[in-house]
Amino acid sequence: MQPGGVWALKPLVDMSAAEFRDWQTLLEERTGVVVNQQRQAFLQTNLSARMREVGVADYASYYRQVTDGPRGAVEWSTLLDRLTVQETRFFRHRPSFEVLEQYLRVRLARENERDENPSPWALWSVGCSSGEEPYSMAISAAQVRRDAARPDLFGVTGTDISLNALNKAREAVYGARKLDQMDIDLCERYFEAQADGSFKVIPSLAAQVCCARLNVLELAKAPMSGMDVIFCQNLLIYFRRWRRREILNRLAECLAPGGLLVVGVGEVVGWQHPELEPVADERVLAFTRKG
Repeated sequence: MQPGGVWALKPLVDMSAAEFRDWQTLLEERTGVVVNQQRQAFLQTNLSARMREVGVADYASYYRQVTDGPRGAVEWSTLLDRLTVQETRFFRHRPSFEVLEQYLRVRLARENERDENPSPWALWSVGCSSGEEPYSMAISAAQVRRDAARPDLFGVTGTDISLNALNKAREAVYGARKLDQMDIDLCERYFEAQADGSFKVIPSLAAQVCCARLNVLELAKAPMSGMDVIFCQNLLIYFRRWRRREILNRLAECLAPGGLLVVGVGEVVGWQHPELEPVADERVLAFTRKG
């Protein structure tokens, strides 16, 4: 490796305690995400990489740049993509999807009993990253509805704060490693192999999924309501405890009566909501709304 290659991996300079506090406060105020002392190296490395690209030598000058009016807002958006990278894959927590499919099978059976014109199922992936979770949810719904009169009677919305992640989700092209927890028959049914060895979600499934930008601190402004299913996994761990509860309370309000909320196991302890009942499955942290 060239000396420049080694240099490029190192932060420019160490961040002072005051500078670290400024960046911590900025991130928490704008996104709710808490960067603790153990993640200071991660923050420095990612800030340094972007600072080199824009030709800024110190953290204080770059801080002023990202907080300076409309131009700062554009730079902040670019930086945010560096700081919110999340590693994920299809069907990441298999028990959550087993609970989802069981829930949807019961919903479908009830619809068939009533013999009425049902509304499309509305599913929401909060913090959808590059799209693996919302497409996994779409595959689960499609599997349950395969033999139904209207197999396409569902829609999945994925939301995330990162524009770069959302663009990847809309492209719907993934490396083989992302699919390693999926059954082969599902891969063959819902993906098209590409010449470069990657896999693209088939158009008919991709049409059931839409992705939009949303900051979870602004859930009160979100247009989503009356959702049948909400997944919020591997997101709350980055927030303070009081903020986690606040987010979950908002999501509970977005659920339709009878709707299902699935949260990452261990991401919140002791949270309760008067309208929600826990799902009796120790493998997951999930709730259904009364009614």
